[in-house]
Amino acid sequence: MNKPIHVAHAQVRHSLQGEVKWGSKVVTVGGHAPVRVQSMTNTDTVDVIGTAIQVKELATAGSELVRITVNTPEAAKAVAPIREQLDRMGVDVPLIGDFHYNGHRLLSDHPDCAQALSKYRINPGNVGKGDKHDKQFTQMIEAALRWDKPVRIGVNWGSLDQELLARLMDENAHRPQPWDAKQVMYEALITSAIDSAQLAQQLGMAPQQIMLSCKVSGVQDLISVYRELSQRCNHPLHLGLTEAGMGTKGTVASATALSILLQEGIGDTIRVSLTPQPGESRTQEVVIASEILQSLGLRTFVPSVTACPGCGRTTSTTFQELAKQIDDYLRAQMPIWRQQYPGVEHLKVAVMGCIVNGPGESKHADIGISLPGTGEAPAAPVFIDGEKAMTLRGDNIANEFHAIVEKYIEKKYSTA
Repeated sequence: MNKPIHVAHAQVRHSLQGEVKWGSKVVTVGGHAPVRVQSMTNTDTVDVIGTAIQVKELATAGSELVRITVNTPEAAKAVAPIREQLDRMGVDVPLIGDFHYNGHRLLSDHPDCAQALSKYRINPGNVGKGDKHDKQFTQMIEAALRWDKPVRIGVNWGSLDQELLARLMDENAHRPQPWDAKQVMYEALITSAIDSAQLAQQLGMAPQQIMLSCKVSGVQDLISVYRELSQRCNHPLHLGLTEAGMGTKGTVASATALSILLQEGIGDTIRVSLTPQPGESRTQEVVIASEILQSLGLRTFVPSVTACPGCGRTTSTTFQELAKQIDDYLRAQMPIWRQQYPGVEHLKVAVMGCIVNGPGESKHADIGISLPGTGEAPAAPVFIDGEKAMTLRGDNIANEFHAIVEKYIEKKYSTA
């Protein structure tokens, strides 16, 4: 007799567990906490209202941490008003300040900014050169300690510490068997992150409050770097391609790289750095990040809608339109339903296009409908909890099924 087939599950990496806080809101990161979804605004931070609105949109879409650019004194002055505006709107998502070049001055000169942020992102590749590097990095860590804020030490291969890279290249030249240039670059990324984390700890920062990232834009590069980084530290790790790209390319690249690492238990927060299509909402990157985690079975954010791709048996677009309508409706309602219907995110809906797989898929879902394919009788059986409950006919099938889904949710998940 054959051995039972192994059931695949994502591995668990035991990183340290830290916290990101704002008011009574505490987001645990690392350890046994869920992998968190992060995003970043693309508004001018000086635009207080515009930035606050986009932060709210990202948080509503499911982003649990939102990063904003803090690059000028004017941007630093806007941070506290942004936080106040979010608090007035009832949006308690923690804000992360993204600092480059002048973060040491901004945190020192604008204490309201330092206090209003929940976390600081520090890039060791551009905190200063030569003697200024350690001094200015130290100033930022001291600000984090003063205000009790965690940090992410985020190394990026586009702004790698050139002095460190030159030193490692020189050491490599003296090896009996020198590494290739890419391996040296990998080592520079990891060394920069770990050395910076060690310096932060020497200054008094707890290791669980230091998150690391080593971002690159190539899928295989990201996998290689993070596999090694995860072996050499137990800090929480932030995953993401630094420039994923647009549309299909950015989505596929991010899903490929992040899924492989997450399946291996590597990663505690993720971001899909997607370049929006013209006119596309910034929230798309949050949707994709959430879908990656949900597809891997690591998190559940929204009800899932199973729909067939269509073929020659389904020349009508009815099932496509209904599947999109139901999916859009479920996503739009989730901000309300999370409070009103606990557990509704586990709902499974099937909208199928013909009789071949339709009834079977519908039975596996909590609620499903098998629409008639080309040439089939104009009847659509509806299955609820694995049993055929009714058959819909006529021109109003979509609206009737929509109402059935709403009624099912209210009956199954209502706490009243």
